Amino acid sequence: MQLKPTPLFTPENPNKSTKLAKGVTSGVLNWNDLQYPQFYEYYRTLLGNFWTPFSINMHDDKKQWLSTSISDKEKEAFLNIIGLLAILDSVQPNFLSLVKEYLTDSAAQAVITIIEQQEVVHNHSYSYVLSSIEKRDVQNRAFEMARTHKEIYERNKLVIDVYEDFRANPTIETLCRALAASIVLEGINFYSAFAFFYNMARNQKLLKTSTMISYINKDELIHSKFVALLLQTILKENPEVNEDGKFNEYVNELFKKSVELETAWSEYALEGIEGIDLPEMKDYIKYRANKCLSLIGMPNLYEGVSENSMPWIRVFSDENINLGKTDFFEQHSRQYTKVTDKNKFDEL
Repeated sequence: MQLKPTPLFTPENPNKSTKLAKGVTSGVLNWNDLQYPQFYEYYRTLLGNFWTPFSINMHDDKKQWLSTSISDKEKEAFLNIIGLLAILDSVQPNFLSLVKEYLTDSAAQAVITIIEQQEVVHNHSYSYVLSSIEKRDVQNRAFEMARTHKEIYERNKLVIDVYEDFRANPTIETLCRALAASIVLEGINFYSAFAFFYNMARNQKLLKTSTMISYINKDELIHSKFVALLLQTILKENPEVNEDGKFNEYVNELFKKSVELETAWSEYALEGIEGIDLPEMKDYIKYRANKCLSLIGMPNLYEGVSENSMPWIRVFSDENINLGKTDFFEQHSRQYTKVTDKNKFDEL
């Protein structure tokens, strides 16, 4: 059954949506009368996470970039990874905007609007970093890599193809597949890039860039968790999608292929980077896949990777997420908003 875009306003329908998708709603958002009250908690948390790249002074990173402390190999990896991230955060807000059209819950639509805005800020962050340390022609070359380097654009083809299938044929099934692909994008495809920047930081290189990446990392964690909630809710409302476990089989195959692609990309982009152990990176990617699957209530796909194979990354990543912690580099708080029993950010 084809999904139809949700009308902007239908006064004969109730304000509280009847379902997340394929339901009815007037289009009037009343935060005090929601079908899914947990959406309000995500809204509060996302608003508390507001930041912009302008708040980070890149002067120190520029000095390092122009010195001999950053190797040519590290600079090449840096530019390749920026090209990769530019694809991810250029595509994602457009995909989320598409999803929003077919949801029949005004609160879910509103939360996605905030997430879209954050993805745009993430994309701008890469331009901001490059403009702070490099000349215009090198900046442009990094973004050109996103569409001209086969290793970079084909790296993201799997997820983008799933998105395009949903755009061409919007059904409950293709929507669920696209949401699963979104979890792959935000929960797996970013993480070799995050690892590169965090590895640079633990060697006291490009610390301001790593600070910005940590902000992006924390945003993406919430995005993944919210998309997982959307997916679980739609599957509960439409159990036929996973009849005989067919959707779970699809997700497992999607994740297997994603892990293969992420591993191959890591070998291409991170080979020869001091401090990065590629076998450890391979296990870390599998570990990330298991964590993402757990978000949607599915069992582990990979055995023997229940622990993080790169424990040093915990200083920066979700395994050590404590928003009240003093900044590892700058000795000022990285927290976005006070952790309370309302936002429960420490449980991510």
